[in-house]
This record gives sequence, C-alpha cells and structure tokens, in this order.
Amino acid sequence: MSEVVTHRALVDSVFRFDPESPFKKDTTAHYQGINWYPPNLEFYFQSKLYLYSHPENVIVFGTKGEQRNEIRYGYFILPYRGKEYNLNVYKESGSENLAVWFTDQTTGKETYNVGRYVDVGDQNPDSDHFYTIDFNNAYNPYCAYSSIYSCAIPRKEDHLDFPITAGEKKYHE
Repeated sequence: MSEVVTHRALVDSVFRFDPESPFKKDTTAHYQGINWYPPNLEFYFQSKLYLYSHPENVIVFGTKGEQRNEIRYGYFILPYRGKEYNLNVYKESGSENLAVWFTDQTTGKETYNVGRYVDVGDQNPDSDHFYTIDFNNAYNPYCAYSSIYSCAIPRKEDHLDFPITAGEKKYHE
C-alpha cells in the first residue's frame, strides 16, 4: 500500500510541476488533483509474459482518428475470482517497452470513457520473469485532460469483463 501512496504522490507532483505535464503544455487545462479509487490489493497481479507464436502487426486507433501500427506481442494471465483473463501486451517496433491498454466494466461510467493504461516497463529477457500488473496504478492517458493530445484507444479484445475498481477514475464529469 505504501508503494501506491508514494506512486500517487509522484503523479501529483509531475502533474503540478513537470514542464511536460499536460497541465503545463495546455494552458486551458486546469489541474484539480487526480480522483483515485482507494488502494485495493485484489487488483494487484503478477504474470509471466506469454508471447504469441506469431506477434501480429495491428492497427490501434488514436483518439483523433489516426491509425497507429503496434505489435500485439503477447499477453498476461490475470486470475480473478475463480476465472482467468488474458490481457494483451503491445510493443512498439524497435522498443522494449511493453504497453497495456484496457477497458473494463467501469469504463465510461466511473472511469475515462476511452480506457486506461497500466505501465509494466521494459521486456525482461528472462522468459520466467514475472511482471507486476498493478491496477492501483492504472491511469488515464493525457487526452483525458486535454484535447491537444491523441491517445491509443484500447481495442475491443482488450476489454476485461469485470469492474476494475482500482486506479484512476474520471478526471472530468
């Protein structure tokens, strides 16, 4: 829990003071603090990265309608309340960074209508490495705060069919 609290304090500081913050880049955007769900260990997962035998180049749309080429690289397995869910992992060509974008049963209701993201970091060369997927740190992309940004829209197959009541809520009502 202390890691979640520390992470949220860092997010607050970045949004308030970092020159790259969407609230510094767009003078029409006003920072009012982030709305978070209370920390919830039920939404903390660890999984190996299961690579697709044939990673697929896919089109991911941005919020301004542009097409982005991404590699649907693999997936994580998330055990939740007696079921297992697969969550796709994407990778940009030439990058080691793994991207996870998702929607769930809170999307458009309590959370941002486009979806949310979770950072998992760079790919580890050890195939037995366990990655942390902590939805307590799930966040809205910058387009949730300002229209000057375009953000990747999670694909239909990136929907988790349960409510993830962890991480960031809607910024604007």
